[in-house]
Amino acid sequence: MSQQDRFKEAAAEAAAALLEDGMVVGLGSGTTASMAVAAIGKRVAQGLKIVGIPTSELTASQARSLNIPLSTLEERPAIDVTIDGADEVEKGTLHLIKGGGGNLLREKIVAVASARMIVVADQSKVVSQLGSGFVIPVEVIPFGWQTTEQRLQKVGAHPKLRLRPDGQTFISDGGHFILDCAYGPIPKPAELQRELDSIVGLVEHGLFIGIACQAIVGGPDGVTTLHRTA
Repeated sequence: MSQQDRFKEAAAEAAAALLEDGMVVGLGSGTTASMAVAAIGKRVAQGLKIVGIPTSELTASQARSLNIPLSTLEERPAIDVTIDGADEVEKGTLHLIKGGGGNLLREKIVAVASARMIVVADQSKVVSQLGSGFVIPVEVIPFGWQTTEQRLQKVGAHPKLRLRPDGQTFISDGGHFILDCAYGPIPKPAELQRELDSIVGLVEHGLFIGIACQAIVGGPDGVTTLHRTA
């Protein structure tokens, strides 16, 4: 395990330690979130009684393999806490860029249905301004996606269709395409969010503004907790 993975694992275990019996828990997607799911699985094996709401088919499969009881938003519309990773976490605001794994739509639906969203990350994901090193994933309807791409180009998005390693078009769990949009540093993420929300053909985007309330971050000095201050 790399040092960075050890940092992620420490943060994931710290987040899992916050769970209590009876909670409905949103289970995030991605490499760091999978460590959190593994840590939650250990606690379930030790007797923790929770119900998980997975944000992707891959997460659901992992949770089942760990005997984590699962449900759906239809059955459990009120979630106590979601634990998920992020591609970038902005200091102070805890605004996020998410969706590197392509599950941003389901991740956001689960996150906004939660009373709390806790982000787990290693220190490399914490930035002073979003867009410092990551593109913004944008999930779009396949029908007429080229026209959606053109609309994004007109607002400076520099979109690029996401492909799988075999060169085929990446398709999300929801059956949509992903356009990765390179904006560079984002000084006003809330304004960009409103602009993206207005584009026809766009299903959802990877800006998570004002959703996370807490970030648990692993680093060489151990685990630290960041709270939203703005």
